[in-house]
Amino acid sequence: MKYQEVIDYLMKSIENEEFSQGERLPSIRELVLHFGFNKSTIIRAYKELEQNHIIYSIPQSGYYLVDQGKDKNLSVDEKIDFISTVPDNKFLPYQEFSHCMNRAIELYRHDLFTYGNVAGLEVLRNTLEGFFWDQQISVSKEDIFITAGTQQALSIISDIEFPTEREGVLVEEPGYSAMIRLLELNKSDIYTVKRDFDGLDFEKLEEIFASKKIKFFYIIPRFHNPLGTSLSEKDKQKLVRLAHKYKVYLVEDDYLSDLAGTNRSLPLYYYDTNNMVIYIKSFSKSFMPGIRIGAVLIPKALQESFIDHKKHRDLNTSILAQGGLNIYISSGMYQNHLKKTVAEYQRKMNYARSIIKSANEKIVKTVVPQTGIFIYLRLPDNFNLLLLVNRMKKNNIIIEDSSRFFYNGKENGIRLCLSELSKEKIIKGLRLLIDEIHNIATHM
Repeated sequence: MKYQEVIDYLMKSIENEEFSQGERLPSIRELVLHFGFNKSTIIRAYKELEQNHIIYSIPQSGYYLVDQGKDKNLSVDEKIDFISTVPDNKFLPYQEFSHCMNRAIELYRHDLFTYGNVAGLEVLRNTLEGFFWDQQISVSKEDIFITAGTQQALSIISDIEFPTEREGVLVEEPGYSAMIRLLELNKSDIYTVKRDFDGLDFEKLEEIFASKKIKFFYIIPRFHNPLGTSLSEKDKQKLVRLAHKYKVYLVEDDYLSDLAGTNRSLPLYYYDTNNMVIYIKSFSKSFMPGIRIGAVLIPKALQESFIDHKKHRDLNTSILAQGGLNIYISSGMYQNHLKKTVAEYQRKMNYARSIIKSANEKIVKTVVPQTGIFIYLRLPDNFNLLLLVNRMKKNNIIIEDSSRFFYNGKENGIRLCLSELSKEKIIKGLRLLIDEIHNIATHM
């Protein structure tokens, strides 16, 4: 679209520091002459940037660049936290969602005082049916179940009996630490398969599928935690075929699916024609962590058991939160919010990529994805990771080793989360981190 072309031009100029903070931007007339677009197109582009708090307007004067702050303005004792996975506060839609919650109180006031449907608020499930179809996920509302966040969904799935009557659970390694801990607490029979920047070890995977009694394989195909990478479409199709061949259910955690934007990457669920994929969708990382709402697409063979377990845990998920989310999505606010969020996370990854490319490839192994929130650094086995963590801490830069993302194995790795960090913190933190890695490596 024409207005997006103007936005891209202005954002590139801003990122290249062609404008100073607080400086007046080109007038509407200047941009009309530059692009040959009409006045309303230029105004729309400026309004979009203003809504994103990138610029501000002064009546009868023009548009100006918001003071974003520079490296030199960062306090020397200001903490840079690469562990926190909380979204950036300035992108949380407090006002919009507050409006949706108030509307939900009015619209669903009679439902607020009842237990409601265990499967979830019907109007939300109707909305999500269309939402999923837009994301290439063909599903009926009867197969959509609302939970109090994805953690509840994972807990229920780990407990229910599967038609295959198997008990083993397979997880990726490294993998999502909370799921690994949940399975440990449940005393599940846990098996692991290696995943690296290139994807899964399919030879080992098929060996496990064939020889072990696996009821489900828990996997994050897109925006993996902690690696940050996504499986190729070819590998997703291969995985779905193997799952069908060996009658192993796939639990697909698609917690960051919204950040894919216009990416052609598809979920496992898209390729499943045999009802072997349990799809889990979160609204926390791309929206608001405190709204504990998740959506699960359950194959019919598992629905009765899933509902029975959910009913005896919490009866139903918060009606108010469900109603607010329904209004937020159906009004178009959510899509507008995602558009801004996707663009912001892409920019953050670009900032990180510009710094990390200076790292010695013989020391630091990594793949910086186009978008997402995680970057994973793999360091040599003899690298003193504890020394690095402690030195970074003295500089108020918080990192941790990757041990909690492993069940059986271990490696010298660091997961970096960018979601809460500003451009200045990302650049400053990564520069110091890469410099310190090089310093320690020269003395190994």
